[in-house]
Amino acid sequence: MGKLEIIKERIRTAITQSELNQTEIAKLISVSQSCVAHYLKGDIVPAIDTFATLCEVLNEDANYLLGIIDK
Repeated sequence: MGKLEIIKERIRTAITQSELNQTEIAKLISVSQSCVAHYLKGDIVPAIDTFATLCEVLNEDANYLLGIIDK
């Protein structure tokens, strides 16, 4: 699995395991709900500033989501 696929999978997992729904996450990171849906499908990855906010909202380590470290 390539690095980008690892990133997409970890973002998808973090979102699905979150106690927040897609609409709540979207509001908190200032994107549309459909954008969050695209993150879940793996169609796109967040822009770096959105990614940083997503890490805060989901309480996830950016290094983990980026595949730099494992849990």
